[in-house]
Amino acid sequence: MNEIVLDATPQAVSSPVVRERFTFNGSAGEYFGIWIVNVLLTIVTLGIYSAWAKVRRQRYFYGNTVLAGASFDYHASPKQILFGRFIVVFLLILYNALTTIAPLAAIVVSLAFVLAVPWFIMRGLRFSARVTSYRNVRFDFHGGYGGALLAYIVGPILAFGSLGILAPIASSWMWRYTLGNVRYGDRSMRCEPALGKLYGQWWLPALLFGLGVAVFAAAIVLVAFAAWLANADSEFAGALAGVFINSIISTLPPLLVLALILTVRLVYQAGIRNVAFSATVIDDRHRLVSSIHRGRFAWISISNLLATVATLGLARPWAAVRMAKYLATATALDARGSLEDYSSKLADAGSAVGSEYMDIEGFDVGF
Repeated sequence: MNEIVLDATPQAVSSPVVRERFTFNGSAGEYFGIWIVNVLLTIVTLGIYSAWAKVRRQRYFYGNTVLAGASFDYHASPKQILFGRFIVVFLLILYNALTTIAPLAAIVVSLAFVLAVPWFIMRGLRFSARVTSYRNVRFDFHGGYGGALLAYIVGPILAFGSLGILAPIASSWMWRYTLGNVRYGDRSMRCEPALGKLYGQWWLPALLFGLGVAVFAAAIVLVAFAAWLANADSEFAGALAGVFINSIISTLPPLLVLALILTVRLVYQAGIRNVAFSATVIDDRHRLVSSIHRGRFAWISISNLLATVATLGLARPWAAVRMAKYLATATALDARGSLEDYSSKLADAGSAVGSEYMDIEGFDVGF
């Protein structure tokens, strides 16, 4: 069940497998001009322009992501996204009002909101897929509410409740739902990551987490020892211990916890993406390939964060382009036959390019 077999039809077998690599052609300087205008107009319009900013940003990144000589396209309109965000803001205002006026009602609303989250995710994934195209052929998403509930509510609870031991199972549910329900035109995609391979990517972050906890415990022991020194007869030793204790308590634990959680999450995320992408096949013919280096991915992510914070956000365009370039170079498609001929046949058949795809809510995943 976990082994994906490509289409064995005579046509597929006779077609050679060609590895087509993704590339990202954007530049930090070019994107900075788009980004700074988006930020300023969003501030001036009290957030309303954020929908237009989203469209400009997505069109830039999609348009500069190239596969086999053709780029992707983003077709959402700002009004669609603005409409979806208005609904979300209205629900948040309603929830806060109920919290103040009727606390008991707020509890019921909170439970209802948790149950509504899978629906928002389902609609968001469908929206994002349907406004995306490649070679004039639209994507689509057919996942249901139950799958979203399992992947995005039950899965995280299972992972958290098991202290991460069952995280690969939750990841399997999430990727099967997110990629396994995508369609390119009228052609389906399958994502069946093997659980054994997912656990193969789990042990390293688990080991890092265990070592981090050991370091944290050692720091606590050092603090206790410093406290004992503070009670020594030597005035100098007591003063030195006091400085040491204050330093440890005020800086080391928060930094250790933050660095540990961030590093473990990034290493795990990169490894799981490699497994999930490489287990995804389009139309039983074309296989995705992901080859992210976990250490490199963690370094880029953390250094991007530090650069963005150090520059008060001005390095954000550089960080976004840097990450996009790396993810593109680490992603490929093993295609059987020419993608140009393949996509042309789908487009000529009218698959997934009808006007009905624009008659949808604007719940983008990033809301």
